[in-house]
Amino acid sequence: MKRLFVLILSLIFAFSIVGCAGKSSETNADQNKKASENSEPIKIGGVFSASGSAASLGKPEMDTLKMMADKVNAEGGINGRKIEVVAYDDKSDQNEAVIAIKKLIEQDKVVAVIGGTISGNSLAMIPQAEKAKIPFISVAASKNINKPVKKYVFKTAQGDDVVIPRVVEYLKSQNLTKVAWLSVDNPYGSSGKEEFVTLAKDAGIEIVSSEVFEATVNDAKPMLTRVKQKNPQAIVIWGTAQESAIVTKNVRELGIQVPIIESHGIGNKKFIELAGEAANGVIFPAGRLLVVDQVPADNKQKPVLEAYMKIFQEKYNYAPSTFGGHAWDAFEILIAAIKAAGDDPEKIRAAIETGTKDFTGITGTFNMSVEDHNGLQSDSLAIIEIKDGKWTLKDN
Repeated sequence: MKRLFVLILSLIFAFSIVGCAGKSSETNADQNKKASENSEPIKIGGVFSASGSAASLGKPEMDTLKMMADKVNAEGGINGRKIEVVAYDDKSDQNEAVIAIKKLIEQDKVVAVIGGTISGNSLAMIPQAEKAKIPFISVAASKNINKPVKKYVFKTAQGDDVVIPRVVEYLKSQNLTKVAWLSVDNPYGSSGKEEFVTLAKDAGIEIVSSEVFEATVNDAKPMLTRVKQKNPQAIVIWGTAQESAIVTKNVRELGIQVPIIESHGIGNKKFIELAGEAANGVIFPAGRLLVVDQVPADNKQKPVLEAYMKIFQEKYNYAPSTFGGHAWDAFEILIAAIKAAGDDPEKIRAAIETGTKDFTGITGTFNMSVEDHNGLQSDSLAIIEIKDGKWTLKDN
């Protein structure tokens, strides 16, 4: 009987060891699976106009995004996980932009998307991001991108509501009260005009001529002949580098010698190359990256600007632009949110909205909130003048 009792106890003990081993093995398997899942890369999407009419804006944006991801990965990634950038060229076409973001969301399974080089492309992508509940950080300017606030949409470029006040302020300071307004015929131009019409009236500035031009314009002289007849004291040209350069050149070719004020959309060397001598004297508001060497030493943006300038120039052997800076800001804001909240899109969205405070980037200092998904003020802009084919800081 005693032997039987000992045998039963031995069997019970043996089964219990096997059971524990099974549990331990299962736990280890689960842990290994979890570790494997956690080692998978975090996918971030990008859609930029790296070719086509807006290539001078979109290429530095795409290059910047890839460069920043490489930098994070070289430093060990986020909690050991690499950042994988899946980026598409929309060829400066809205339909291509929509196809690209749908692919990023549905096939590539990204946790967020950065891009939309031009306002029309950003606006076209917004419905896809909102429907899929995926954070979308636009690098385009139209205020309609973030106003009214859309839950999953953020923006790093200064909008018309930030830029136009700086333009109006400059016009008033120079006592230029009779102005011709010329804008590109797309969402960027139309939203800029809407803002200018409102603020100019309140500032006592009269719009004596209002015209639009195509983004593909190659001769604006017929339009400018009408403008010349109105005798404006200044001309405001609202577009991006390529089309604005043509219009600017035509203004001077017609002998119109009044001051020309333009948008921050001309802030890359392509404008100066295309406009030639006509670029000299042009004044516009833009981020301080263009004049980083002239920014006062005590400006808190200066070291950030210098660091971006150095790393970009070394990697790509061409100077970065404020447009690439918008992508830098978007990436840094997104990475901070992922570090704080993990890779769940909803948690990332919330972290961007509530956690982006006093972030000093290339474009300015960001303070986002539930009511403000851009977070920039007019003090993020300097007034720049082109002299002898170079950017010159006119008013910090």
